[in-house]
Amino acid sequence: MTRWKNDSRILPLRVLVAKPGLDGHDRGAKIVARALRDAGMEVIYTGLRQTPEQIVRAALDEDVAAIGISILSGAHNTILPRICQLMREHQMDDVLVVVGGIIPDDDIPALKQAGVSEVFQPGASTETIVDFIRTHARR
Repeated sequence: MTRWKNDSRILPLRVLVAKPGLDGHDRGAKIVARALRDAGMEVIYTGLRQTPEQIVRAALDEDVAAIGISILSGAHNTILPRICQLMREHQMDDVLVVVGGIIPDDDIPALKQAGVSEVFQPGASTETIVDFIRTHARR
């Protein structure tokens, strides 16, 4: 599906925002979703306690350019590689994956090797997140 033009307008980037696992805190995810929306992106929010399979299925069904994962539970080393693996199995190599949450510096290289494009730690500005997605997501 092409995202270039429709009636002389550029279609907005579609971004899925998801909360995997047993993490029940979604304030940050909602703040980021609102910032993405305010920046002109179309945002699909999956809600709390999503499995990797549910997240990838929703991203596939919604034909998104990027997935934003918010994770605070400490299960990032298990959940994020699984999401990236499922994306590869569904040939979703062109979908950007960004993550925000409590992720130690030492864990970031392995997450990037698994397929995560960027990790935003506490204190990252919504402008930085918006700019990264705009710059790196497929059009």
